[in-house]
Amino acid sequence: MTIKYELLHNDINTNARHGILHTKRGSYETPMFMPVGTLGTVKTLSPEEVKECGSAIILSNTYHLWLRPGEDVVLKAGGLHKFINYERPMLTDSGGFQVFSLSDIRNIKEEGVYFKSHIDGSKLFLSPEKSIEIQNKLGADIIMSFDECPPFPVSYEYMKDSVDRTLRWAKRGKDVHSKINQALFGIVQGGEFEDLRKYSAIETVKLNFDGYAIGGTSVGEGKEIMAKMVDYAIPYLPVDKPRYLMGVGDPIDIIEAVSRGIDMFDCVLPTRIARHGNAFTINGRINLKNAKYKEDFTSIEESCDCYACKHYTKAYIRHLIIANETFGGRLLSIHNIRFLIRLTEQLREAIKNNKFLEYKDNFINRYKKEKTENN
Repeated sequence: MTIKYELLHNDINTNARHGILHTKRGSYETPMFMPVGTLGTVKTLSPEEVKECGSAIILSNTYHLWLRPGEDVVLKAGGLHKFINYERPMLTDSGGFQVFSLSDIRNIKEEGVYFKSHIDGSKLFLSPEKSIEIQNKLGADIIMSFDECPPFPVSYEYMKDSVDRTLRWAKRGKDVHSKINQALFGIVQGGEFEDLRKYSAIETVKLNFDGYAIGGTSVGEGKEIMAKMVDYAIPYLPVDKPRYLMGVGDPIDIIEAVSRGIDMFDCVLPTRIARHGNAFTINGRINLKNAKYKEDFTSIEESCDCYACKHYTKAYIRHLIIANETFGGRLLSIHNIRFLIRLTEQLREAIKNNKFLEYKDNFINRYKKEKTENN
C-alpha cells in the first residue's frame, strides 16, 4: 500500500472536508499541517519534540539532501526515516521550488534545469527523471513530481508554456517512478489564470497520481489571488484523493484553504518566525522582542498545551531571544508548530460538527491579522 485517502465528512456550508490519510506508517486525520525539515531536521527540534507537537507527516527537501549529504548516503543509512530517526510518514518535495527560489543561478530547458550549486558554485543538472531517482533513494512515503514554480507575475504566454512543460515533466517522472511503496503526487500550476489552472488540473488528473498538490502559491501574489488559484483548480481534483496546498502556513490562509477543500499544508513559517522572536497566538502574531514583554510572566497562550506554554513565560523566552540563546527559538518553534497543528485539529472538529463557518468567523475576528505586531 502507498497511501489511501478516506473522506469522512463534508461541512454542510463549505467545501471543507474531514478525512483520514492511511499510510503504511499509520493513519492520520486531515486537514493536517506538516512541519518542514529541509535538511532532514525541523530546525532546532528533535524528532521526538516534533512528534510531541502532534505531527504526522514531515517534509524534507530533495535539492538540499541531494547536495548534502547525498541521496546515496541516505540510502545506505536505510532511507530517510532511519537516517533522521522519524518513524511516522515523510514527504519529499521534488526540487521544483528551487527552480523558483534559485532563479538567479539556474537555466530552464526542456530536458530539465541547469543549476549552479548555492554551496560551491559547481554545475548541477536536475531533470524529472533525476528528481524521481533521488526521491526513490531517499525513501519518503510521498514524493512529488518535478515542476516549474513560476514567479508572480508572469505573462499568460510564459505561464502557458510553463504549464505544458510541467505536464510533460510530470509524465516523464511518473514513467520512471520505480518504487511501488511510494505515493507520487502531481502538481497543478497555472498562476492566476483561471483557464490555465483548470487545464493544468484536468491534464494532471489524467495522469492518475496518488494525490494532487496546488503549486505556485505564496510566490508574491496577494491573498485574494492565492484564494482564486485554489478556487480555479479544486473543482477538477478527485474527491477520493488528498489535496495539498504547497508552502502555506499562515493561520488565516490555512483556514481559507480548508474552506475550499484542501487537506494538507506545509510551510517553514512557524520555525522561521520563531528564530526572530515571533509567536502565533489566537489574538494575532506577537513579537517577544517588544519591551512590553520584559516583565510578562504569563505563558505565550494560556489555552495552548505545548511544552513552551506549560513551562515558560513570555518574559523568560524574551530574555533568551534578546540574549541570542538558541533555547528561545526552540521554545517558540515548538509553540508555533503546535499552534498550527492544534489549529488543524480544531478545524477537523468544526467540520465534523458542521460548525466550520462559525469557527472560521470566530478565529478571524480574534486573530486580528491587520493588527499583528511588527516583526
